[in-house]
Amino acid sequence: MNILITGGNGQLGSELKELSDEYSDFTFFFTDVKNLDITNEKEVRKFVIENHIKVILNCAAYTAVDKAEEEKDLANLVNSEAVKIIAQIAKEQNSRLIHISTDYIFDGQGFSPYTVNNLANPVNHYGESKWEGEKALLAINPPNSLIIRTSWVYSSYGNNFVKTMIRLGAERSELNVIDDQIGSPTYAKDLARFLLEKALSYEFKNVGIYHYTNEGVCSWYDFATEIMNLANLKCKINPIPSSAYPTLAKRPFYSVLDKKELKSDFGVTIPYWKESLFNCISILTK
Repeated sequence: MNILITGGNGQLGSELKELSDEYSDFTFFFTDVKNLDITNEKEVRKFVIENHIKVILNCAAYTAVDKAEEEKDLANLVNSEAVKIIAQIAKEQNSRLIHISTDYIFDGQGFSPYTVNNLANPVNHYGESKWEGEKALLAINPPNSLIIRTSWVYSSYGNNFVKTMIRLGAERSELNVIDDQIGSPTYAKDLARFLLEKALSYEFKNVGIYHYTNEGVCSWYDFATEIMNLANLKCKINPIPSSAYPTLAKRPFYSVLDKKELKSDFGVTIPYWKESLFNCISILTK
């Protein structure tokens, strides 16, 4: 089975690439903007047809949350218009589509984990553009497709909070980190393995929506404190409110995702976030 993975050089794409050798039954095509422009309908259709693609795993996204407030058209193009293009081609060619989305489609004003059926209400343009992409996919409704929402993704690849904290923790004696935004970290390797082992082979009639994050809940302050602990860094982490660290884009204060449907339907056990963080930092610090 031939599988197209967009965003192949991102965090999730890189983890998928690392694991791909274990799945000899699949032939993978890893692409990024340099060799496949997902905003170009003719180019995507040609690639899918010529390479006999049976599954499209869309990991590509515009993820610069603050910059998206200034580059709205670009964020819309990648996170919404490209999804519309890919969904239409998947439907035409009878290819399955697995699309990666985000907790940022929710407003973060709740106090219990967001279910797949909670209403979207993004508070920044990045979230809005991702929600528009979801709506486009659902409207086109390519058979046997999936939307997987995740949050706080990190990896040994690319740029992310964990790698930034390790770098700064080695350079400074203390850091200020926000303690009033709550969510669940996600190790991209765990998500990648779930996609390869479970999501690729699961059958759906229409478009299924699921949430995947590591188990457990924490603040960015808790996350940073555990990073310093596991990396054996002496940097002190000071908790601060979001109001003390203003950003161009508003962030949801509570963005924990409810995973009960995913765990039930796919029969998976998801690792606790501290366990996965330990595994990632072991790679980064060896």
